Amino acid sequence: MRRAHGIRGELVIEALTDAPDAIFAPGRRVFAGTQNGALARDARELRVSRSSPFKGGWIVHFDGLADRTEAESWRDRYLLLPEGEVEPPAEGELFIHELVGMRVAHVDGSEIGDVLQVLELPQGLMLEVRRGRKKPTLLPFDDNTVVAVDEAARVITVDPVEGLID
Repeated sequence: MRRAHGIRGELVIEALTDAPDAIFAPGRRVFAGTQNGALARDARELRVSRSSPFKGGWIVHFDGLADRTEAESWRDRYLLLPEGEVEPPAEGELFIHELVGMRVAHVDGSEIGDVLQVLELPQGLMLEVRRGRKKPTLLPFDDNTVVAVDEAARVITVDPVEGLID
């Protein structure tokens, strides 16, 4: 969630899904989660009462969030659906949280590191890659950099622009 909106407990949410209108439909339940797709310690259930598209995201009101102060406590959190209610990814697709922990290799076969986290930035998805004792680096998760993702082997093969991982 990006932030609270207004004074009646509404939230501005960035949707990390291809079907936000279904996910934020009235009556849908969601749970507090982590960036890796696990339930948060305080995995409180929220139920959508209403939602509408808003500036590249959604304004969502949940039952039980009565005011801005309560809504603000949900800032910068992730919302998860129960696994049984999630449409599985199509062939050749995976969930963003499944990238965390994958090994990253250069097209020349050299090891780069492991994905620490996936960042949602205005310019798109970025992989934060741990490189042993070196400082982590950011790699764009786009068609110009990522050559292949082998889900079974948990390897992302990349061909970054020269100088990006020096």
